[in-house]
This record gives sequence, C-alpha cells and structure tokens, in this order.
Amino acid sequence: MGVLLFLFLIKTKLGMKRVLIATEKPFASSAISQITRVLRETGYEPVLLEKYQSKSELLIAVSNVDAMIVRSDLVDREVLDAAVNLKLVVRAGAGYDNVDTDYAREKSVVVMNTPGQNSNAVAELAIGLAIYGVREFFSGKSGGELRGRTLGLHGYGYVARNVHRIARAFGMKVIVYTRYSKSQATAEGLEVTGSLEELYALSDVVSIHVPARGEHIKSVSMAVLKHLKEDAILINTARKEVVNEDELCAFMAQRNDVKYLSDITPDCAAVFAEKFAGHYYFTPKKIGAQTQEANTNAGVAAAEQIVGFFEKGDETFRVNK
Repeated sequence: MGVLLFLFLIKTKLGMKRVLIATEKPFASSAISQITRVLRETGYEPVLLEKYQSKSELLIAVSNVDAMIVRSDLVDREVLDAAVNLKLVVRAGAGYDNVDTDYAREKSVVVMNTPGQNSNAVAELAIGLAIYGVREFFSGKSGGELRGRTLGLHGYGYVARNVHRIARAFGMKVIVYTRYSKSQATAEGLEVTGSLEELYALSDVVSIHVPARGEHIKSVSMAVLKHLKEDAILINTARKEVVNEDELCAFMAQRNDVKYLSDITPDCAAVFAEKFAGHYYFTPKKIGAQTQEANTNAGVAAAEQIVGFFEKGDETFRVNK
C-alpha cells in the first residue's frame, strides 16, 4: 500500500500545473505566502524566481511551466519562444506594456492583467507627490496647500478614480479629461473638459493616468504643456512613454515656474539635474505599487485568475484577444 501511495503521489506531482512567479522586484514575503497558498490549495506547483540577475535564468525557468506571474519583468519573443508549455501570463498590475501581447497571441498564450489591485497605492503616491511639490520639496521654503486648488486628471481609470476620492478629502476641485470613461466621470459629478489642452489650462495640479499605448504615447507634448497655469505641478505615476521627453525638457527650459514630479525616471534625467534643479523630483525606482497591500492584492488576484483560467476557462481579464 505504501508503494502504491508513493506511485500515486509521483503521478499526481507530474500532472501538476506549474506556475512560475518571475520577479526581479520580488513580492513582499507576506504576499508570496498567500500567492503560493492559493496555488497549492488547487494542486498547482508554484516555482519562485526572485531577484534574478540575467535573462538566461528566466529562459531556463520558463521552459517547463504552464503559467507565469510577472510584475515589470520583460516577457518578449525570446521568453515566449523558450516557454514551450506556457498557456497563460498574468501581469500582477494594470499596465502590461512589458509583455509582447501580439506575439503571445500568435503563440496561443493568453495574457491577463489585474486591473485595480494596485490602484490605491499608486493614487496615494500621486497625492503624496502633489503635497511634496506644493510644499517646495520640504526644503523649508514657504509652500502652499492643496485645499482649494484644481486637480486635473489626465485619464480616468482605476488609479485616477482613487486619486479623485483622496483629493476630495483634501478639499480640492477635481476635473478630468477622458475619452473612454466620460459616463463614469459624469455620473460621479466630475467636470469633463472638452480637450486635453483645456484640462491643462484649468488645473493647478495635473496627474497623468493613461496607459503607454496607442494615442497616449507622447500625448504630454509641447502642444499640451504650453497651456499649463503659472506655478503648475505635473505628476506622472503612469509611464514615461506617455511624455514627449524632448518637448518636456524644452518646455521646462521656458517655464521655470513649473514642477515635474515622476515615479518614472525619464531618459533625459541628466538634463533635469543640470538645468532644472529645484523644479523636479524622480523616485529612486518605480514605487507606485510597492506596498505590502498592493503586492498582496495583485499577486493573489493573479493566482486566482490562473486557477480560474485552467479550472473554468475564465478569461475575464484577458488583454490580447
């Protein structure tokens, strides 16, 4: 009986779905324990690859797994070609520009994200950056307050909605420009501007919340920036690709009253350091979703979506249909 049980266990293990958790920036340890619990309770085998130093490590790890969870890790053609058994990639977070979704579709690999799970963490950072900017970077200089100022939301997805919620508690007037969530914004009592230029012209603080794809790429350009009010603060917790960096630098050279605070260090950071001291701040690394709560929310959601996909065929959050 012992031998039969042993053989049964071996057979069961061989038939397990294997799920790679590949993270250069690891999840919080508390998040990992909950992610692995969700997978193991369903009979799946979690495989951890944390803080890996080379792409070759990822290529080896992905070669024999059925699904993978990533954060900002690059899942390109080379990775997808190496993943011969892969059926599903889940990006633990909202943005998924780090995954080659088109090639994944060609390879019959489903790609999902976990929208909304990190949104409060990023929203709190956006408001924190606004406070930091309006208070003159805590330098001891006389600053200002957010109350009574107008906050312009460039986009109205999950993060922007949380920024709206928090900003109201600060006594700010909130307006928005959005092409795709007008009905939601209107239903929540927000003023929707007729153009992006109008949003920038009316706002004391502008917070960017659009994905790095399609029409949003380099949408923050000179044509829009030139409308910013005097002493305006521009906050970017989205992606650097949505900003035309050459035009941003040209604009900052003309307008030494504007501040730019970003959770993404731009490629032109050296220009900022040389020319715009006292008018910018970049986080040391992208930290918008770097909270234990956001780690846990996104990671557990990713694990649950993997189970739902394999057990029920659930593709609710698929992004490469």
